[in-house]
Amino acid sequence: MTDSDQMSMNALMITQETPVGYALQPIRKKAAIQLMGSRLWGRFNPNHWDPEYAAATGLKAPIQTGEMSSAYLAEMCVNHFGAAVFAGARIVCKYVAATLAGEVITTHGVVREKIAKGDGYRFVVDIWCDNEAGEKKTVGWVEVDVGV
Repeated sequence: MTDSDQMSMNALMITQETPVGYALQPIRKKAAIQLMGSRLWGRFNPNHWDPEYAAATGLKAPIQTGEMSSAYLAEMCVNHFGAAVFAGARIVCKYVAATLAGEVITTHGVVREKIAKGDGYRFVVDIWCDNEAGEKKTVGWVEVDVGV
């Protein structure tokens, strides 16, 4: 990582001064069928990687596993909260629509609450993923302590 990369990452970090309403920097990922069919993400179910099988079960295209959207949201949270995501944070997600192969998914997050806790704050952030048509695919929230 270059010094410039590190400075860019530091600029994203949520601090005790971050206000309610702050929008997290989004991440964009393409639902690539090559990843959807990997052993890690969905190889056990042909609905996640086989277009013919998916069509036979009534799907327009293979669908991405929910864990993939959760991973995108977790990546966005780590970009903004760093190691704090791994120390007592809580992420809650609900999958509300299928992500189809080829869709471009964008993560979003907006600070909803900032609650005084110890020497710092507990941030509550609404998070979601949507596709390029603005259709929400995953919704939820995260709680992370900063400076506690």
